[in-house]
Amino acid sequence: MLESLQHEIWNFLYKYFWEPMFTRSGYNPVNTLVYALLLGFGAIYTYRYILKPLNIKVDEKLFLAVTPMVIFGATVRALVDGGILPKHPLLLTPGIFFTAFLATLPAILADVKFKTYPKATIAWGTVLSIWANYLLVTNAKSWEPYELTLIHTFVSWIPALLVYRYRPFDRLYLYAVLAHLYDMGSTVVAIHFYGYREVHWLENILVQHFGAYFYYPWITFILVVVYYGLQKLVPDEEERRLWYLMVYVLGLGPAIRDPAQLVLQIGG
Repeated sequence: MLESLQHEIWNFLYKYFWEPMFTRSGYNPVNTLVYALLLGFGAIYTYRYILKPLNIKVDEKLFLAVTPMVIFGATVRALVDGGILPKHPLLLTPGIFFTAFLATLPAILADVKFKTYPKATIAWGTVLSIWANYLLVTNAKSWEPYELTLIHTFVSWIPALLVYRYRPFDRLYLYAVLAHLYDMGSTVVAIHFYGYREVHWLENILVQHFGAYFYYPWITFILVVVYYGLQKLVPDEEERRLWYLMVYVLGLGPAIRDPAQLVLQIGG
């Protein structure tokens, strides 16, 4: 009886969590829900037990501090898919998030201890991201996907910046919006021009019905709902800005990873 239960549990974990990490079979409703809950608990824990005790404010400095590490983690993820680095749970999604977090924490603690924040954190993340991007550049097969991604990104940034200018909202959320528009550009290019498949289960259904460019109104709608939802549900401004940071990371990570994957795989 116990062995049968253990077998069923392992099959469940393997089907919904372990296998999708290694086969790129995509997200499913089960792991999507679990990862969302883990992200939520992680954000709350980070804010209450790390940032607040260290007197680190959620501001542009923190956004700047975490950006190089996001670039590092996303590029490493692409290098794994490109066959440059081995497939290891700590280098795959969601493990790479934990790896990047654990790599960032000592630098933040050093910054606080020596009163240099955010210099050490930025420097450490920059060193790691330079190493990862060195591997990317030296193994790239074609830069066309990056060119197409940047074109889509810059075009989509124009209306976003115009909206921000004439109907201002929190500047930190603007960074999150721009990151997701970058992500949208890379996703649209991968699907529309190179025949890649969307790995998120709901978006995959929508793309199959409406095409890759449906991403723009869909994600824009979600970003607007999230912004006004956080305004209503999270009254504490500092905590609300932490959620902006989470949205920023969730956009920037895939935005860096997807075109990096393409330049390693297209043209070979």
